[in-house]
Amino acid sequence: MSLTVLGDLNWLAVIVATIAYFALGALWYAEFAFGRAWQRAAGWDLNPPENAGAGIYVVPLATCFTATLATAMVGAASSTDNIMEGILLGLVIGIGVALPVVFVTGTFDMTKPAPKTFAAIGAGYHIVGLALAGAILGLWT
Repeated sequence: MSLTVLGDLNWLAVIVATIAYFALGALWYAEFAFGRAWQRAAGWDLNPPENAGAGIYVVPLATCFTATLATAMVGAASSTDNIMEGILLGLVIGIGVALPVVFVTGTFDMTKPAPKTFAAIGAGYHIVGLALAGAILGLWT
């Protein structure tokens, strides 16, 4: 694989998949879903401070874009060209990369009351989000 794959990507699919991944986070971390459990596990209030600024949205959006772009690049290099292959690609990246990274961090984060619960909620979000992004990328290839 080389960076020339960037020219072969469907950039509209990358943008739509990024927005879908990001929007999933709004639902995933809402109080009616995992928000309360995540809040308790983190040991802090889910409501952002009044002076949080745009970073509270810009940073997650940028990370969703980065993960979606990497997924699109791997998809292009592996000739992922349909929705089922896209879902599988997202699951492989989510389970193979996001889950271990989030869990190793959670295992050693003693600053949170329930670090493994915090990590499980975060890893679950990325696994589902990357599967969603993969589905969109695979569908639009």
